Amino acid sequence: MYKILLIILVLFNISSYSQDAPKTKLYAVSDGSCCGGEESDPHAVHGIEAINNGFILSGKSIDQNGTEEGFVVKFPSNMPDEKIFLHPEDEYSFDWTFTFGSQGKRDGANGSAIIDNSVFVSGYSENEKGVINKYLAMLDLVDGKLKKWEGETSEVYSTIDIKSENKYSPTLLGSIPDMDSESAIEALESAKKAFNRGQGKWPTMKVIDRLKCMKRFADKMQDHREVVVKLLMWEIGKNQTDSEKEFDRTVKYIYDTIDEYKNIDRSSSRFEKDSGIHAHIRRGPLGVVLCLGPYNYPLNETFCLLIPAILMGNTTIFKPAKHGVLLISPLLKAFKECFPPGVVNILFGRGRKICPPIMKTGYIDVLALIGHSSSAVALQDQHPNKNRLRLVLGLEAKNPAIILPDADLDLTIQECISGSLSYNGQRCTALKVLYVHESIVDEFNNKFAKAVDNLKFGMPWDKDAFLTPLPEPSKPQYIVDLIEDAVSKGANVINEKGGEVTDNYCYPAVLYPVNSNMKVFEEEQFGPVVPVIPFKSIDEPLDDMAKSEYGQQVSLFGTDTKKIGPLIDTLANLVCRVNLNSSCQRGPDIYPFTGRKNSAVSTLSVHDALRAFSIRTFVASKDNVHNNRILKKLLDSNDSNFISTDYIL
Repeated sequence: MYKILLIILVLFNISSYSQDAPKTKLYAVSDGSCCGGEESDPHAVHGIEAINNGFILSGKSIDQNGTEEGFVVKFPSNMPDEKIFLHPEDEYSFDWTFTFGSQGKRDGANGSAIIDNSVFVSGYSENEKGVINKYLAMLDLVDGKLKKWEGETSEVYSTIDIKSENKYSPTLLGSIPDMDSESAIEALESAKKAFNRGQGKWPTMKVIDRLKCMKRFADKMQDHREVVVKLLMWEIGKNQTDSEKEFDRTVKYIYDTIDEYKNIDRSSSRFEKDSGIHAHIRRGPLGVVLCLGPYNYPLNETFCLLIPAILMGNTTIFKPAKHGVLLISPLLKAFKECFPPGVVNILFGRGRKICPPIMKTGYIDVLALIGHSSSAVALQDQHPNKNRLRLVLGLEAKNPAIILPDADLDLTIQECISGSLSYNGQRCTALKVLYVHESIVDEFNNKFAKAVDNLKFGMPWDKDAFLTPLPEPSKPQYIVDLIEDAVSKGANVINEKGGEVTDNYCYPAVLYPVNSNMKVFEEEQFGPVVPVIPFKSIDEPLDDMAKSEYGQQVSLFGTDTKKIGPLIDTLANLVCRVNLNSSCQRGPDIYPFTGRKNSAVSTLSVHDALRAFSIRTFVASKDNVHNNRILKKLLDSNDSNFISTDYIL
């Protein structure tokens, strides 16, 4: 079923830009300047074929007289990082052999080969100079094996256009498998086998050994920082600063989770006694976990599900989001090398095609999803035993800001800009509606609209670019539709640039006054549009929050403690995080991250996630001479990994 997964990154026509599309090594076959600076003949590479520990190129050479000659080049796969120019007269220390004549005509098409978990692609440039591109290891991971895929594929595009002058054209970044139900069931069987009714190597492993595996993964992960950051920029349009932060924050999250698990295990490294019963209480795994991450934080929030699920001894099936999918590929080898077979199984493709067959089996013990509540409900409905399905869900939100008359406007505007438009508003923690007291709403609107218009739009790698291209091709039109609906029902776009549209962006629109009849009032707009609602009585925003289907966070701006104090008491019962004079946000990761109503199920954080993916389990023994003798022997012999009082430093 599995053949090779080729995620091939497009390299052509981008060298003149400040950032290239993600790639690794480029080898050129005669670019006209080799052999000590002498002019060389153009070489066109037509074919590439894998051999043991290397590959063979075929193509043609055209000398200065126009004479064509075929060539075959043999060389090893471990070429250095620098650019290599291939020419028959060159002498290198590699084991190259050259053959001319008819053999060069054996392949008239471009080709690719996979050697040592790397993808080599041959072709020729616009100036008829041959190129070989060596890519990252981009292979599927099931049952501890990097496997080939020869089924249907889906192309992965970036909405960033880097080559067109007159007509917009998205950039092809690569392709991923469009996997089917058979593939999904194979991954499920792999996870089941690895858990093996709780008898598998991973769920029964000593905690200290699981921690070592995870630390080794975190160390290896850092080797791929540069390419993962580039892929974040290209795939989802996240600016460079935020992309770097997401990677670094994810690595820190892994190390913090390791430290927290040590704390949990230390507290379990003893026996308790009550009513004549000895008890050894530890946290144990739940079984097989299906992990589905979001596209807006495809690394950080995905790993906030995946990492604690793995660490607690569960086995996992992980499907990356529809955007931000390629960045997982550089990490496949690290997953393979750091965890036993079947602990991490990664599927690519459409969730609606590969997730229902898995859920229908009833073998999924935990559904871990960050996304939309409708997706969570649909997947739950597929499970035949919903009563025992553990849910760990981070869902949508409609986080409001409540701005009181005595709020510090400069601070408030700064926080509301960041809160509503950071990453173009594509965050579940973003401020989705601003309630402003009528006594200051005009002043607020004037200052806020000007601040929004001053935000810099640019490519993700441009310095100080705050606004960047939207990753979803349909998103600009969606934003326009929200704006038009609001305007038709009485709102105005109060900032000059608001609603200006390009093929891959819609400039943030500040809408005022917004009412409950508008789509932007009801929906969680996942994009750059900011609704502003005036209020006279504080009961107005409180009533809206109470009626809302969501209850994640709120931002409260004001200075009078006599007013703020009672409000905090009320708001804490409507949402799960009250941000005083600051925007809503996910971190720090040690703090709880959850919500009420349709916003979340369970709690995610360094502390809580480990508990969400595990269950308290204990061994009990009556306090008598016979049992105590056995317990002592178990402790001394290390025959059980569960019964242990080892203290992890």
